[in-house]
Amino acid sequence: MPDKNNDAEAVLPATTPRRNPKPEIDEIGGRKLKPSTLMMGHGFDPALSEGSLKPPIFATSTFVFPSAAAGKRHFEGITGKRPGGAEGLVYSRFNGPNQEILEDRLGVWEDAEDALSFSSGMSAIATLFLAMVKPGDTIVHSGPLYAATETLIARVLGKFGVHFLDFPAGASRAEIDAVLAKANSGRVALIYLESPANPTNALVDVEAVRASRDAIWGNSEEKPPIAIDNTFLGPLWQKPLQHGAEIVVYSLTKYAGGHSDLVAGGVLGTKKHMDVIRAMRNTIGTITDPNTAWMLLRSLETLELRMTRAGENAAKVCEFLRDHPKIERVGYLGFLKDDAQADIFRRHCTGAGSTFSLYVKGGEKESFAFLDALRIAKLAVSLGGTETLASHPAAMTHLSVSDSRKQALGITDNLVRISIGVEDADDLIADFDAALKKV
Repeated sequence: MPDKNNDAEAVLPATTPRRNPKPEIDEIGGRKLKPSTLMMGHGFDPALSEGSLKPPIFATSTFVFPSAAAGKRHFEGITGKRPGGAEGLVYSRFNGPNQEILEDRLGVWEDAEDALSFSSGMSAIATLFLAMVKPGDTIVHSGPLYAATETLIARVLGKFGVHFLDFPAGASRAEIDAVLAKANSGRVALIYLESPANPTNALVDVEAVRASRDAIWGNSEEKPPIAIDNTFLGPLWQKPLQHGAEIVVYSLTKYAGGHSDLVAGGVLGTKKHMDVIRAMRNTIGTITDPNTAWMLLRSLETLELRMTRAGENAAKVCEFLRDHPKIERVGYLGFLKDDAQADIFRRHCTGAGSTFSLYVKGGEKESFAFLDALRIAKLAVSLGGTETLASHPAAMTHLSVSDSRKQALGITDNLVRISIGVEDADDLIADFDAALKKV
């Protein structure tokens, strides 16, 4: 990993002695430090930035090379002429101190070999797809996906000759086998999952997908990587790299950012795959900007605290809602019992999250009446912020999805998506109770 601040040092007067970065501390007395601890300083040495406790925002488009030979070597890494990537800072479309510190810390949460940051969740997904596919390839994916992801696969990549096959998020091993076997008649470039699915909260059996993939392709070089959007539960409540995925995707806008004041994305996983995606990011320029990266560093310090409080709140709110006379069903992972979804939850997840699907008795009219009556919860799309948000997927985030596909995926007119924040749980219950009285 390049020294995050070494190019900044290159502009110091010649009489200033060079300061070497301190070695990273990731264990003390044989105890491996937890991610919540490492978020306070991992990847940054204050001595390299005038003693600043927190990383400064490096608002620069380019970086000064200490020598022409160093500049050549950096570009050899950036362009792929030499393996291993850049050994220093080059240009802000490729890398920067804030982005590299952020990427170091993102990787910590899931013990990933490498991580990359992007200007939005969709730019992360688009860069991943562009790096992996070529005309004639097939993407196999679970469904439903976030609507923009489905649009990117079916309508955008479809124009360039990329095909897709899908299976339901809750598919069994046999169902997954059937779809992958059918797709294997051509080149499968990527297996792309989203779990829990947006907005139904259905879980994908990542272990079954991995077993099916390996059974069909074995050790073939054509074996497609498994990527998964882990935005709804990760990185606190689900770690897909431990269950067979090789690439994990995030909308960092959500829980990682956590304050509804930034837009960003992340991809992490094996170095082999990150090198391919990084090369595409270098070309099309989808890296996150320094200020957003800096804001994410701030947010990661409280990630565990925020997600824990939101999860505790969600459990209390859902317990109230599950028996409410005007609620048909609550799609909350904590309520799963004795079925295939419960089995996946037990094997893959360490918590039920704070985002869930709420089915109001009735249809769009009743759902809208409920949403319009909320006073604490905000009527807005997105999730994972400090505030509670509520939205209507069929009429909002998934409006572009055809009616037939929405019906097949269970995205109904009485479905409301709720993301619980860190407010007082009893206040939220009072808000939901009062709003449901308007239905």
